[in-house]
Amino acid sequence: MSTSTLTATTRPTTQRSSHVGWLILSLLTAITMAALMGAALLYAKPALNLAGDEQMAQRIFYIHIGSVIGCFVAFLMSLIGSIVYLNKRNLDWDRVAQASVEIGIVLGMSTTLAGSIWSKPTWNTYWTWDPRLTTTTITLLIYIAYLLFRNGIDNRYTRARFSSIYALFAFLSVPLTYYSARWFRSIHPIVFNGANPDAQGSFNIGETMSQTLWVATIGYCLLFSTLLIFRWRQLRLQDRIDALREEME
Repeated sequence: MSTSTLTATTRPTTQRSSHVGWLILSLLTAITMAALMGAALLYAKPALNLAGDEQMAQRIFYIHIGSVIGCFVAFLMSLIGSIVYLNKRNLDWDRVAQASVEIGIVLGMSTTLAGSIWSKPTWNTYWTWDPRLTTTTITLLIYIAYLLFRNGIDNRYTRARFSSIYALFAFLSVPLTYYSARWFRSIHPIVFNGANPDAQGSFNIGETMSQTLWVATIGYCLLFSTLLIFRWRQLRLQDRIDALREEME
């Protein structure tokens, strides 16, 4: 059997295995996210120092934190993808960076929306220019500008190179957002690793809340992974189509 025949036989098998793996990952993601919804609504006990509408709004806390974690992982992966691309010049890593930014923006908007729903009964307003909220908005705008910046460059490799450099500097806004509630006077509660005496609506994490947060963490990491693979494959196919169009012109 010739080498070309072996390659042709192996390729469909590899693609089939990859497809099955992605389907399994998608199924695990759906199950975990469904478990998160059930745990947030039925299993997790409300915080003792919250009452009334605050207890109801606190249920969305798990969606809020899960989105935060997923958003951070997405922007971190965009940084990793950009660094690897600048070293290897492999467009697959640029696609990883682009897909991660797109997913991170969606999860960042989900974070803001869930936080607004929670803040209404807690702060009596959907929005306030608190340092944490302000820096979160700035971070989202920076990454939205990343996508606009990419669309303004026609050459594929030039676009990947400059976008990767942009992503390196854009990630600096992520730790700024995280530490803003600690560095500046903020009413945003600090749930993990520290306390904020100015915070309003802070609460202690109980056992069932902690377990539900772990489900949220796993669920949103799986969700990010599933969306990343889906979008990466889509971008790869799009590049192939664009390459074929250029050859036909």
